[in-house]
Amino acid sequence: MTILVTGATGNLGRLIIAALQERGADPQSIVAGARDTAKAAELGVRAVHLDYTDPASIATALDGIDTVVLVSGSEVGQRVAQHRAVIEAAKDAGVAKFIYTSAPKATTSDLVLAPEHKATEELIAAAGLPAVILRNNWYTENYAADLARAAETGVLAAGAGEGRVASASRKDFAEAAAVVALEDGHIGQVYELGGDVAWTYSDLAAAFSEITGRPVSYRALSVDEQLAALRQAGLDEGTAGFVAALDAGIRDGALADTDGTLSRLIGRPTTPLVDGLRAAL
Repeated sequence: MTILVTGATGNLGRLIIAALQERGADPQSIVAGARDTAKAAELGVRAVHLDYTDPASIATALDGIDTVVLVSGSEVGQRVAQHRAVIEAAKDAGVAKFIYTSAPKATTSDLVLAPEHKATEELIAAAGLPAVILRNNWYTENYAADLARAAETGVLAAGAGEGRVASASRKDFAEAAAVVALEDGHIGQVYELGGDVAWTYSDLAAAFSEITGRPVSYRALSVDEQLAALRQAGLDEGTAGFVAALDAGIRDGALADTDGTLSRLIGRPTTPLVDGLRAAL
């Protein structure tokens, strides 16, 4: 069995490749697809050129591949077209398993990030691919920049209200991808994956305090206050609005659900918030 991981040099992709090897996959059966093949080769597996914007490179990369792990692209607004190219190539190649890293409740969520994932899931279904959908909740590492700011200011300011986040470390999600890639019995499943604990931003501030050794308080911002703060920090109007919309989704519960599916898949508890933040430093 050959497994292709797209976006292999990214934060999640490289961890998936490591997890595959840790779970017994022969390195010769793993293919790292990336724009920069030199960086991909550093992962210790076969590297192939794969550019989401170059369909020819995708078709070549999929030659002889049994399983595809499509790590969702990072370019918001361009992802559906990029994902479509991989999906069409996978269909033409007749892959036996197609795994996609999606977003929580992608088909029904109001989260600002959900529409591109919803569209991708619909493309996968329309293509008739034998698929497994991994709806990854927030990565704990997303808060590394907030931790750095809080270490200087003693304040965590956000518009998330008392919303909860069932985050986990990227390593946890990467292990889940490796499990479903290597095991039988997952095709047709849609897994909602999150950390074992759904925490509030007050909990996040407490975690920051523990790590930094100084008191960190959470300041809940209104939408207008948050937009003003983001503009003052130098963000353009569109980016400020996007960030505020993400926090609004968190405030409304878009990332709050957790039922233990992730920990069951990987066979261990998910990484605690403090531990995940420490590792992200």
